[in-house]
Amino acid sequence: MIATIPQSELQAPVSQTRAITYAEALREALRQEMRADRRVFMFGEDIGLYGGAFGVSGDLVHEFGANRIRDTPISEAGIAGLAIGAAITGMRPVAEIQFSDFITLSMEQLVNQAAKMRFMFGGKVSVPMVMRMPGGSGTGAAAQHSQSLEAWFTHVPGLKVLAPATPHDAKGLLIAAIRDPNPVLIFEHKLLYRTKGAVPEELYAEPIGKAAVRRRGSHLTIISYSAMVVRAMEAAVGLADEGIDAEVIDLRSLRPLDNEAIFTSARRTGRVLIVHEAVRTGGVGGEVSARIAESDAFDFLDAPIRRLAGRETPIPYNRNLERSAVPQVEDIVAAARNLVRE
Repeated sequence: MIATIPQSELQAPVSQTRAITYAEALREALRQEMRADRRVFMFGEDIGLYGGAFGVSGDLVHEFGANRIRDTPISEAGIAGLAIGAAITGMRPVAEIQFSDFITLSMEQLVNQAAKMRFMFGGKVSVPMVMRMPGGSGTGAAAQHSQSLEAWFTHVPGLKVLAPATPHDAKGLLIAAIRDPNPVLIFEHKLLYRTKGAVPEELYAEPIGKAAVRRRGSHLTIISYSAMVVRAMEAAVGLADEGIDAEVIDLRSLRPLDNEAIFTSARRTGRVLIVHEAVRTGGVGGEVSARIAESDAFDFLDAPIRRLAGRETPIPYNRNLERSAVPQVEDIVAAARNLVRE
């Protein structure tokens, strides 16, 4: 049993935009929601005076104080438990896990408690909590600090899973997650924190469960999320120079998935390439592929659905090996080129 967020709470962005970083967009969402709702508070390891491992919380502690920007002990299970307890007693907690790899220590709390409470209590209890966590490779952080584990949680009814690719969506989806009456996990790729994009100054929420068409095309559809969307867009530019017109779909929300956006694009282009950094086995790409195969969109395909994913290996520390372990722009170009020629 999953509650829904009223559409009246989703505000369309207005015209006043400026370019800020992904990390700044997240901080602005936190600041604006904390100003608007005293139930919202944030906690995690080193998020206070230190400002967070990746600088997201920044100076928020100076405005809101240590009661609402709380440093915690090094205990991810404790962080998750605190979030659940605060949520079911009327607060709107936002927890930060320093690296998404450490969410492994919170699995019991999230999977057996947060995800199931609303269902088990017949809708009488809501769990409006947010878990933010940086994930992905590319920073030389090696095997225990570079994983992409988002697919684990898409398997769990009762959880919502987001992976914004742009500063605009980082702000809008975080605001939507804070307002949502369900537990929401947000995976923020570490390489995106310093990227810049246009972000409205006003409060706005992007709808959870809706994909975004980042580029229109006619020859094939590239479906991706998080940092791989940036690489897919770059690949699409290179493909255009070869006369290949690629459409790029940014899933944004991994649970729930936007079936209609996926199917509509597949019907239009007739070819689908799914790209993600996580390993191929058990990945989001397999679920997207299966949904297309089980829908009427399958009848419109001119070639088999292809998946491009990370290698079946822990992420190496060595820079060259790390790079080779996950799809790069040239890999996406090659896979798209081959698909169009089938």
